[in-house]
Amino acid sequence: MPRPTAAQLAYGSATVVLSTLVMLLLSGVTSVVGIAVIALVALCLGLLVSVKAVRPRVAEPVRTSPANHSDAAPVVPSQSAAETRVPASLRR
Repeated sequence: MPRPTAAQLAYGSATVVLSTLVMLLLSGVTSVVGIAVIALVALCLGLLVSVKAVRPRVAEPVRTSPANHSDAAPVVPSQSAAETRVPASLRR
């Protein structure tokens, strides 16, 4: 499993803290069981937010052939060092 990014950790942590605070203030719960339930719900919500946060996209692999796609970029064959041509003006 890949490690979470800094943004995912920040979003998840902020969600846990703010949702716990808001739920405790709005509900007015004073019992230990009620506070534990709210804390558990806030942790689950923070986990959900951090998992669903946008991850950086991995670049798609470069196609080696156009495969009949009109939007595909033309394929330029790579040349090795032995195949590289030297212009006539630079030859000795």
